Amino acid sequence: MDKSELKKNIVKHIDIKSFDSTPIINAMRDMSFTSRDTASAADIYSRMLKEEGCTVFLTLAGSTSAGGCMQVYVDMVKNKMVDAIVATGASIVDMDFFEALGFKHYKGSPYANDKDLRDHYIDRIYDTYIDEEELQNCDMTVKEIADGLEPRPYSSREFIREMGKYLVKNSKKKDSLVQVCYENNVPIFCPAFTDSSAGFGLVKHQWENPGKHVSIDSVKDFLELTKIKMEAKTSGLFMIGGGVPKNFVQDTVICAEILGKDVPMHQYAIQITVADVRDGACSSSTLKEASSWGKVDTVYEQMVYAEATSVVPLIMSYLYHQGDWKNRPKTEWAKMLDA
Repeated sequence: MDKSELKKNIVKHIDIKSFDSTPIINAMRDMSFTSRDTASAADIYSRMLKEEGCTVFLTLAGSTSAGGCMQVYVDMVKNKMVDAIVATGASIVDMDFFEALGFKHYKGSPYANDKDLRDHYIDRIYDTYIDEEELQNCDMTVKEIADGLEPRPYSSREFIREMGKYLVKNSKKKDSLVQVCYENNVPIFCPAFTDSSAGFGLVKHQWENPGKHVSIDSVKDFLELTKIKMEAKTSGLFMIGGGVPKNFVQDTVICAEILGKDVPMHQYAIQITVADVRDGACSSSTLKEASSWGKVDTVYEQMVYAEATSVVPLIMSYLYHQGDWKNRPKTEWAKMLDA
């Protein structure tokens, strides 16, 4: 198969504004299993949006951005439904920043011959393809940004703001999460930032500048994120998958305690995951288990065991059309962190 054939069918990102899932969510409340859990999650998120002073954290792990949910997260930011983001580097760099540079993800097959894909320099995420040559272009763009900065340690949030600033003049795509967050002062944290295309670009930057160079300080990330938790009146979590982003944001409660600040546990928490818990997995804990660590309150918490691209658009379309976000002020936490 020719490489152009492999890149023929583009993944299209779902638009939660184009349909109203309210009747579906309302019907799900009277169903069972994952349907009822999904409706419960939508109701808890609605409470977060209505509560004055509640900071909403979105955490992203896995490949939902490449899988068609990228516009969902953009609309959440643009419509004041999220105040800060904690994500894997792949979600932010390999998927969002990558598309902002004009590249695409493509519909593929989980049954493809991976040796043939490698011969064509095509990378596979289950049934989704990425052009490796384009990904390396993304790597070198990260290097270009780093080369132009003052050589010093940066939190991932600070560096991602520089990426957003770069996109203001150079983006090939109208809506990018990195750029929209930059323009709306919504901070993005990637505590494992170098575990992505950014890592390759930053390594090359440091290789060429061994004496003075940009580095990423994940401890500064933790401190900055904890500062938000300490300043917020209360907080809620909407977690896609698990991994480092989930634990990182939950640990801010404990970190504040270590710093001598008494802050409440995260009052609201929703996790959408397919991970099992019987082997201690699910990124180490269910939300109820996290309560034993002093991280999450259990009054308004909901585990939704579902593949995220199947339920996130329904939940967020419902919340968008409910319109509770219209009465929320902008928090703009990035301004506090940059002060």
